[in-house]
Amino acid sequence: MDRAEKQALVATLHEELKGSEVVVVAHYAGLTVADMTAFRGSAREAGVNVQVAKNRLVKLALQGTDAEPIADLFKGQTVIVTSDDPVSAPKVASEFAKKNEKLVILGGAMGSTVLDTNGVKALATMPSLDELRGKIIGVLQAPATKVAQVLQAPGGQLARVFGAYAKKDEAA
Repeated sequence: MDRAEKQALVATLHEELKGSEVVVVAHYAGLTVADMTAFRGSAREAGVNVQVAKNRLVKLALQGTDAEPIADLFKGQTVIVTSDDPVSAPKVASEFAKKNEKLVILGGAMGSTVLDTNGVKALATMPSLDELRGKIIGVLQAPATKVAQVLQAPGGQLARVFGAYAKKDEAA
């Protein structure tokens, strides 16, 4: 890779890291090509980016971003997992790490907040943005159904009272 290609890669990585909500860093030493392909495939389905680059170039790309404090995590064979959603990248990385012990999560960053391994795992357990939207819609719809039930109840009670009086008159 010549100097111009390296500069282009650093610029691309810088924009990727700057625009991401969350960055997860993990060691991938010992993963086979098939494992890495499966990891990238599951990440792609979730809208998550997985990149492998030289640590020196990543450290250069981190300069001027909110995630700059995690530069010391880049030692050995590292992979960068990023996403626009703060939950997607940690969730994908944690789920794959559970299945494959060779992917070791080192930490990450959410905005300017540095996350350790437990912080990344805590983010992974949170519901995704789509799940939260579904819950909010359910909560918003619940009062409407309650109001409809309350409004229908007096009419139903009146109908039962009138029905009871009608049966009483017929019997007499």
